[in-house]
Amino acid sequence: MTTIASYQPGTIGWFDLMTSDTAAARAFYAGLFGWQIDVGPPEFGGYAMCMNAGRTAAGLGPIEPGSPQPPSWSVYFITPDADATAARITAHGGELIVPPMDVGEEGRMLVARDATGAVFGAWQPGAHHGAQCAHEPGAMAWAEVNTRDSKRAREFYAAVFDLEPHHLEAPGIEYWTLHRGDETVGGVLQMDAHWPASVPPHWMAYLQVADTDAACARIKELGGKVCVPPFDSPYGRIAVVEDPQGATFSVMHPPEGHAG
Repeated sequence: MTTIASYQPGTIGWFDLMTSDTAAARAFYAGLFGWQIDVGPPEFGGYAMCMNAGRTAAGLGPIEPGSPQPPSWSVYFITPDADATAARITAHGGELIVPPMDVGEEGRMLVARDATGAVFGAWQPGAHHGAQCAHEPGAMAWAEVNTRDSKRAREFYAAVFDLEPHHLEAPGIEYWTLHRGDETVGGVLQMDAHWPASVPPHWMAYLQVADTDAACARIKELGGKVCVPPFDSPYGRIAVVEDPQGATFSVMHPPEGHAG
């Protein structure tokens, strides 16, 4: 069991869920992943840490009353300077939704839309450095932006976070991976005619499970929905699912012999 102490800038170091019913969401994800939900003090507005074997795995918080935001998972890129990242975002065609703000002593954050409309966050670590576990059941496994303009999206993230896009040979889809040195940060998927026009550009968070089929059965038992049934890929067995409040995410089990 490995505990991650920190993440290098430009990589994804945190997932969180903002939801319309925190009590129901806590019960669902605790039942699915075995997470212990550690609710923070009142000044953090009900935001909770989801603990996986004693280590932070993800965050879970309430949507502000009156907000039009739907329940959704978000991904956060690590940055040494949230204000400088904010300037890069706007310089390269993005839009700030929540400008840089301090979160107590935990760190400094922002929320933005990329140049194609997908929402993401950036986190400047303070006391909180990001998820303390990844690439194991109940933890972050992968993230990709699904967009209708993959060229513009990959150019945006490359410019804002100093990443290098690599084209991935994948039958039937246009897919790019984003790299920071030797580390693969995430993916960029071109949304084609198979995607309903009503689906906006978005980041997809993948959480690892020990058994994708068993996880899907459990999701149904807990009141969630399986949107895309389990399928095999070169990178593992994957399913796209939805929690009872409507937040979409993916579960995956990596190929045998691979950590994630």
